[in-house]
Amino acid sequence: MAREAAAQATPFGPSAEGAFDAASPFWTLDTPALCKAVSSSDQGLSETEATGRLARFGHNEISTKARFGFLLRLWQRVTEPLVLILIVAALVSALTGDAVGFWMILVVLVLSVILDLVQEQRAASDADALKLTVALKSDVLRAGTIRAIASRDLVVGDVIALRAGDLVPADGVALSVLDLSVNQAQLTGEPYPMAKSALPSASHDVSEATNALFMGSSIVSGSGRMLIVATGAASRFGAIAAELARSPPPTAFERDMHAFSMLVVRLTGALVVLVMAAHLAFARPIIDSFLFALALAVGLTPELLPMIMTVSLSRGAKRLAEGGVIVKRLGALHDLGAMDVLCTDKTGTLTDAKISLVGHTNADGIEDEKIFRLLWLNSHFETGIRSPLDDAILAHGQVADASGWTKISELPFDFERRRVSVLLDDGKQRLLIVKGAPEDVLAHTTHVDAAGASLAPLDDARRKALVARHDKLAEEGKRVLAIACKVMPQGTASLVKSDENGLTFAGFAAFLDPPKASAAEALRALAAARLAVKIVSGDNERVVGHLATLVGLPVHGVLTGREIASMDDIALQAAAARTTLFCRVDPAQKSRIIRAIQARAHVVGYLGDGVNDAPSIKAADVGISVESAADVAREAADLILTRPDLGMVAKAVGEGRRTFANIMKYVLMGTSSNFGNMASMAVASMFLPFLPMLPMQILLNNLIYDFSEIGIPFDTVDPEDGARPQVWDMEAMKRFTFVMGFLSSIFDIGTFIILRQVFDAGPELFRTAWFVESMATQVLVIFIIRTRRFAFASAAHPVLVISSLSALAVACLLPITPLAPLLGFVALPGTMIMTIAGIVGLYLLSAEALKRFARPTPRRRRSAR
Repeated sequence: MAREAAAQATPFGPSAEGAFDAASPFWTLDTPALCKAVSSSDQGLSETEATGRLARFGHNEISTKARFGFLLRLWQRVTEPLVLILIVAALVSALTGDAVGFWMILVVLVLSVILDLVQEQRAASDADALKLTVALKSDVLRAGTIRAIASRDLVVGDVIALRAGDLVPADGVALSVLDLSVNQAQLTGEPYPMAKSALPSASHDVSEATNALFMGSSIVSGSGRMLIVATGAASRFGAIAAELARSPPPTAFERDMHAFSMLVVRLTGALVVLVMAAHLAFARPIIDSFLFALALAVGLTPELLPMIMTVSLSRGAKRLAEGGVIVKRLGALHDLGAMDVLCTDKTGTLTDAKISLVGHTNADGIEDEKIFRLLWLNSHFETGIRSPLDDAILAHGQVADASGWTKISELPFDFERRRVSVLLDDGKQRLLIVKGAPEDVLAHTTHVDAAGASLAPLDDARRKALVARHDKLAEEGKRVLAIACKVMPQGTASLVKSDENGLTFAGFAAFLDPPKASAAEALRALAAARLAVKIVSGDNERVVGHLATLVGLPVHGVLTGREIASMDDIALQAAAARTTLFCRVDPAQKSRIIRAIQARAHVVGYLGDGVNDAPSIKAADVGISVESAADVAREAADLILTRPDLGMVAKAVGEGRRTFANIMKYVLMGTSSNFGNMASMAVASMFLPFLPMLPMQILLNNLIYDFSEIGIPFDTVDPEDGARPQVWDMEAMKRFTFVMGFLSSIFDIGTFIILRQVFDAGPELFRTAWFVESMATQVLVIFIIRTRRFAFASAAHPVLVISSLSALAVACLLPITPLAPLLGFVALPGTMIMTIAGIVGLYLLSAEALKRFARPTPRRRRSAR
């Protein structure tokens, strides 16, 4: 098959079967060498040979990855570490008679898994969307006759005819051309059409492959014949599809959740083993000890984490949708909060993707309306297929007056002359107006319309000055046309090529795909958010560098596609971190850049809108596209912007960080509080003559505490928490868990001593008092841990206040309700209540003082310029 052929291809030549792979610069070979390599000729293949190749190598179509069945994808979800922990917790709840806990965990799990499966199914059509952009029919030369066949039946070695409006159905080279111009933005992302010739290209860069034609490109003007050298999966378009069909690496969200799950597994396992070993050493009943240990394990489990995350992410997604950002993958909001590098395509994201006339200067470099009138008249009276440059001229500023002019004759544009000429008459004179490539126009120019003189010879000094002015405009990233004219004899009725000699140079027209008006402000907002922005483009370094200057993006380094191709992965990882502009890169190199930056511990976002951007969008931790983007780019994206505005990304990053911060509140509160209380119970159970809390009471404690935290997704976030990328720092999390957990344990053990030594509390009274104290410390410390500031300096959201205080009220009132005997509780005496209140108050003051040590200012990650 074609994919097998591609796999055997060498980097710069064909495979044994004659097909070239997607990375091969086949356009550098001459036509005889190519024909020999693919065992064909400029007359194409015979019907018999073509049929045989189709049978051997397969159809010219994009392959898509076989999709996993529902049961396999379900199995992958339920075997994730955190899910397994929660399944065990649910089983323990069932074994200990905690039906409420069992059903709560089960519902949370089912909803979480269903959400993941739905998101995965929606993303499964990434590669399929590419099929909509490939030609359905092609005119092929078989046995000396051109006939239309299905494009999927084309094979390597076929020769096909192309004309304006056609889609290129495979990769190949032009054998013959007649004014052939191609839009290959699908591959390069650039809006300018590219003129094609039949001569081999000297450059390996796709953007300079003047004789190459690629699947998915469209013919803008002219006609020609093409030799097919790569089809299906071996084409560059096929390589994009293969990249999209690959299973993406774990996102930052998935990596962090896995690391957190393993931390919980280790803590839980260590605690269970320790408790069981100690109880057996003290000859405690095995069954009671086992159930107690399992209850402690459940107490350490963050049962509500999936629900807290889902609600937090859903609320963030809703807020973003109201601002014009559609979130396709909820986990992308978490990744937005962690993102510290944003890579963006140039065209359509930083620029308008619409060519504009930005200057029309005379021979002295001065803006001159006369130059614009000459440009406008030439484009207005031109009858051939207009280029985007003509459209920009006609759409620029005020429309010139053509009422006094009559068209006499025309020399249409062709790629040999690279200019278009029109002969006009205004009743006073017949004027030849020539517009074209500066080097070609200047080659036929003998005079210049200079200031202070109606006409001056174009001597060497003036010619060098004009060339220098042209080079300066080109260095600024502008496309330049020259305009010249010549007064013709009054009786001239038609034009010939020799009439284009002896021209008078009038001036230059400069064109640019201008930056968006909002780009500079958006980049400043992203810089203020400590987000490194990098431009990844198929355009040349002069154009990209000038754009960076216009939008105020500091440039710390430039890499070209050719330089990247010569680097191994390690070298690219080092270079990519300190590079701002990546130029002349193809789709495969864009994806490689993303992975190189990720390898340096960065969370990377990618913003693009073309087919060529789709692999990079999928490879990034956060793939971003726009509503007007190509179908495949939208399918691959995690976020869709309803407007192509980089400023919307800055707002989305803020929302992602707010969401991330709230998720981290739950994680820090839950792990530290649960660990402290469970460790306290484990220690106390070894020295008390009875269990400090019954398994059922442990699970009830855990259930009420989880309820107290359901308001966290609604909570406000301090500005400083949104000022920098948020990351799951596992070492910092361990530090916080152990420091705050140790503090909690100290007060718990102090409570145990007071209850036994001062109040001589029996089992029921002891368990009730410690249940109330435990709930009070766990719930009230939420208002301290939720902020780095002094607790009263940062107001909690009303929903969190209500959920927390309601949970605390339930815990305090349970001992005096009819349910108390069933739960093993008794009413507390007043002196004990006052003592517990004093212990809780002292604990909260200690937690406020210690939290800054437990949760220091986040360390800055490795810089990415």
